[in-house]
Amino acid sequence: MVVIVGSGAGGGILAMELALANIPVTIVEKGPFINVNDAFNCYDEFDEPIDLLKTTCLGGSTVVAAGNGVRVLEKELNNLGINISNELDEVEKLLSIHPMNDNCFGEGTRKIMDVANDLDLDVKKMPKFIRDNECIPCGHCSFGCLQNAKWSSIDFVRIAIDNGAKLLCNSEVVDIVIEDNKVKGVRVRKNHKDEDFKDGNFRDEDCKDESFKDEDFNTLIESDLVILAAGAIDSAILLQKIGIKAGEKLFIDSFVTIGGKLKNINFNKEIQMNALIKGRNFILSPHYAQFIANELKKEATDKKDILGIMIKIPDDNYGKIKDGKVIKENSIKDVRFIAEGSAIAGAILIEAGVDPNSIISTNLRGAHPGGTAAIGEIVNENLESEINGLFVSDASVLPKSPGAPPILTILALSKRLSKYIINNCSG
Repeated sequence: MVVIVGSGAGGGILAMELALANIPVTIVEKGPFINVNDAFNCYDEFDEPIDLLKTTCLGGSTVVAAGNGVRVLEKELNNLGINISNELDEVEKLLSIHPMNDNCFGEGTRKIMDVANDLDLDVKKMPKFIRDNECIPCGHCSFGCLQNAKWSSIDFVRIAIDNGAKLLCNSEVVDIVIEDNKVKGVRVRKNHKDEDFKDGNFRDEDCKDESFKDEDFNTLIESDLVILAAGAIDSAILLQKIGIKAGEKLFIDSFVTIGGKLKNINFNKEIQMNALIKGRNFILSPHYAQFIANELKKEATDKKDILGIMIKIPDDNYGKIKDGKVIKENSIKDVRFIAEGSAIAGAILIEAGVDPNSIISTNLRGAHPGGTAAIGEIVNENLESEINGLFVSDASVLPKSPGAPPILTILALSKRLSKYIINNCSG
């Protein structure tokens, strides 16, 4: 049996591919069952001054992703001996990744794209894993899709369950059991009883395991193959518990959003990040931020009168996980890249008609923590750690910050790992 810790981008596709290959799989998810339109309730809280966007729930952060499917770090991984070109192609087909139809673009995004083109910037439609015919633009992408028109890892978890996989939600892996440098299983603490987290999309038998008794919410799940896909923070914490020096580096794809007043633009109801503008040291993308709406509301500005752009950079990995907490600093280079991108974004907004005196910025935030168990440092090219049978397959293994959404690359790496396990570890 294979135990997969986490049900996000890395864990969901692994569970599906292994279950389809008739390999017994148990998925252990720390967070609860959710309906995807309730995902906004699952954002994690972090100690100041960290402002990190991350969720703990079935499907992980894929349920609050903006639906962006871009190829990142393909060259860097190839330099490490990992060619994922075929897997990227397979995942793009699996998720039907494509630029959305013209009728899915609102006035605000069109203005930003038109101005960017006039300034000879590298601008294109964002590749998306959103189903055009089901999407009703509402601006809610990052809070959970109201129409369930966007792919999330929950889709793959359902397929895995239909093919025999077991799923334990609200169940936290608290330790990894090791003997003679080989993994022997995981110790799991169940946070709530099964009846506390039922969901209409799953049958009762999908979320129960006979190894748990109502009076005993701590048990050992035995397995000689464990895959950590709990995200760069939780996976690093588990690795640290068994003496592996993970979490000594951390990136978070730092970003800010700047925005200002443009009367009746109705940008808050548009599909977010529906365009991609590539700079040398940053990317820009149309983005509505509630913080800007709250600040400008003090000046009697309605949220429908705000136009914004996100500036995202590939930040240095000047962060770490220590004593279970996230510690992050930004380098002078990070600050310079943010400033460069903000200057161009400001120019675009002004040319698009935004009142220059109204433009403000959010604080520096992060959205894609990674690099805590990097390939070549903590795991090898097959994503296996120094412990036999213990693998890691999430953003932890990325060698550097992509400065762009990494979901597609994580899916491709996990698909590659599933092939390796099926061919080498299933006998």
